[in-house]
Amino acid sequence: MSKPLDGLLVVALEQAVAAPYCSGRLCDAGARVIKIERAEGDFARHYDYVVHGESANFVWLNKGKESLVLNIKDKEDSALLERLLAKADVFIQNLAPGATKRAGFGSEDLRARYPRLITCDISGYGEEGPASQMKAYDLLVQAETGLCSLTGVPEAPGRVGVSVCDIAAGMNAYQSVLEAIIQRGVTGKGCGLSVSLFDGMADWMTVPLLYQEYAGKAPERLGLRHPSIAPYGAFCTKDDMQVVISIQNEREWARFAKDILDQESWANEGPFKDGVSRVANRAALDQAVQDVFACYIADEICEKLLKNKIAFGRVNGVEGLSKHPALRKITVDSPSGPIELPAPPAKMTGRDHTYGAIPAIGSHCEAIRKEFAENG
Repeated sequence: MSKPLDGLLVVALEQAVAAPYCSGRLCDAGARVIKIERAEGDFARHYDYVVHGESANFVWLNKGKESLVLNIKDKEDSALLERLLAKADVFIQNLAPGATKRAGFGSEDLRARYPRLITCDISGYGEEGPASQMKAYDLLVQAETGLCSLTGVPEAPGRVGVSVCDIAAGMNAYQSVLEAIIQRGVTGKGCGLSVSLFDGMADWMTVPLLYQEYAGKAPERLGLRHPSIAPYGAFCTKDDMQVVISIQNEREWARFAKDILDQESWANEGPFKDGVSRVANRAALDQAVQDVFACYIADEICEKLLKNKIAFGRVNGVEGLSKHPALRKITVDSPSGPIELPAPPAKMTGRDHTYGAIPAIGSHCEAIRKEFAENG
């Protein structure tokens, strides 16, 4: 069985999350990914040591890659990187803006030397402009883009609990690289890609931004509530569990009113008769739903919601995710032994679903240096 990107060579001068996410997905799809690290390794290796002494972030994003330690300011190492890039299909980097250019590996210069090369530069706020020199860690970009202002309870803003700005940038980079590979198959030429954490999250913030610019006010923080749909939120059950429900249209509302609330007339008359009315009268509606949910334990109300085709979800902790029947897992090798990870989200029929090991720092140095030797 083959993978879609078998035969492609990706050189990744990367660290942290965004670029490793992109190159990791390319690796999952069959590309050979050579990961360039400093002597101390990608600093994400040292975020924590919770997985048999390895970093959770690192083992998530780096399975199947080859680790090559280089000092790109060293003449011999710089020459080796040049030889790698001469044979590469894709070059990904997320160093500080301008760092690769100063080292002689700027994307525009590389494409002039190797016209079929696809380059992908990942930054915090883009390569130019007054914000380009700002440090751009995930929480900082969550704050700068207004995401924190929409996250949390009404009393205080909050951080989204995972690194969504980094992940969004990695997803955008992966998508763009795939588009560039398709384009190169038509034109025979590579291209330059530029992806930033800020742009990725600004895109995700489009709806609240449109509210701000066209309605004069952004949505408010509502915790586990939806700003423009009701009922859509979390309600407590008799056994002190929380269950989220979502009513998206009038057909669902009619069914929910009749079969769950025992208020069939609410679908056609009164303060909850349509979506706009329900949002306007959210407090009263939420209280009515809460009164009903408080009569059931979580398993009972979930069974009733499922039977009546009402969208719902339990407010799980991470422990709940770990035991969820929908969670698919894979097992990969690492320097410290086998590790279970969530399976990559996309499944493809006829595809090889085996994955390479997580590399130790510099574990492929000898083999790569021999393969790409100056007279090799």
